[in-house]
Amino acid sequence: MMKTDTKCVQAGYTPKNGEPRQIPIIQSTTFRYDSSGEMGRLFDLEASGYFYTRLQNPTNDTVAGKIAALEGGSAAMLTSSGQAANFFALFNLCEAGSHLVASTAIYGGTFNLIAVTMKKMGIDVTFVDPDCTREELDAAFRDNTKALFGESIANPALTVLDIEKFADCAHAHGVPLIIDNTFPTPVFLRPFEWGADIVTHSTTKYMDGHGAGVGGAIVDHGVFDWMAHAARFPSLTTPDDSYHGIVYAERFGKEGAFITKCTAQLMRDLGSIQSPQNAFYLNLGLESLHVRMARHVENAQAVAEFLARHERVKEVRYPGLANDPYHARAMKYMGNGGCGVVSVTLDGGRKEAQRFLDALSLAAIATHVADARTCCLHPASTTHRQLSDAQLAEAGISPAMVRISLGLEDREDLTDDLDQALKKAFA
Repeated sequence: MMKTDTKCVQAGYTPKNGEPRQIPIIQSTTFRYDSSGEMGRLFDLEASGYFYTRLQNPTNDTVAGKIAALEGGSAAMLTSSGQAANFFALFNLCEAGSHLVASTAIYGGTFNLIAVTMKKMGIDVTFVDPDCTREELDAAFRDNTKALFGESIANPALTVLDIEKFADCAHAHGVPLIIDNTFPTPVFLRPFEWGADIVTHSTTKYMDGHGAGVGGAIVDHGVFDWMAHAARFPSLTTPDDSYHGIVYAERFGKEGAFITKCTAQLMRDLGSIQSPQNAFYLNLGLESLHVRMARHVENAQAVAEFLARHERVKEVRYPGLANDPYHARAMKYMGNGGCGVVSVTLDGGRKEAQRFLDALSLAAIATHVADARTCCLHPASTTHRQLSDAQLAEAGISPAMVRISLGLEDREDLTDDLDQALKKAFA
């Protein structure tokens, strides 16, 4: 079996004799057939193939196959963004009247998706502290709970989730654990190995790695037994009238039911497809993911250690630091890896944090994270701006916190830039 580094380069596409070495970009909306009967079988899900790129495309499926191989899943699909991936993964199990349990330590956009937008759709949520006790976690579940959701490394609090505890609890209540694994990527963490059932990614981040294409991915482990919990998941275990009464869990089994329904039903109706061109860019990023992630972590470790010694820094959050509250958990789940993001809380408050950002020269202020160029952001006034101070505190974010995403530059140049910006912020 190929190791992760080889999968980054080789998985998903094996050209035959005389075929293109690089994956072809199938930039076509539609696909031609010789008979209406052939196309009809595709619409009835009785045959595999392509008829309209909104649902599936060969380029996208090739790249999704590589991501599935990297995570160790049975099936995967690409979406137009990481936000779409999280929405599809959750909504694939829900309807009005459903309930979710989610960690508070998640990306602000995802928090708003679950707490505000999905609530308007009639889907309720109970948020839990990621470090809650098992008893507190158990208490959050209801008879109508459909899933438990968390981030492997939270953005931007850098909380490391205890995946085993969350997986054991989810399974005890008969629901899947969905993990957003964007920050560590499968290079450093494969949540399926620790009990997770579904993994999502914002492929816009490290997987693309160059800020070139927005995208997302959903991967199913293929082991959750939907039929064993048939009453809880009727959308997978009872006939779908929009596909002539097909029962996804019966027709496609544990390995294919979740992704097939997500593609055939949600992508059909909501249309958040990734373009084949962006999928091509994503594959280029995946080919070097294992090399880049190592450098991101090296730079993050060096910068975290530098900032921890700086007189103008109140706190540094990075799981690679020995004194970080999540260091032991990070070592358990990721070894010496993790991600290239450091969250630093400065002396002072919002004013000093914003002056620090304005003084940066090499590092850019950007609403982005996890690509080749170092970028910084003030979460309290940007990505998490809609959250109250109380909600910010629950998410592990202070008004003086700055998120620094370390790129691939020389580490001395990075520390020099941060040092001069800190001096100007407090001049």
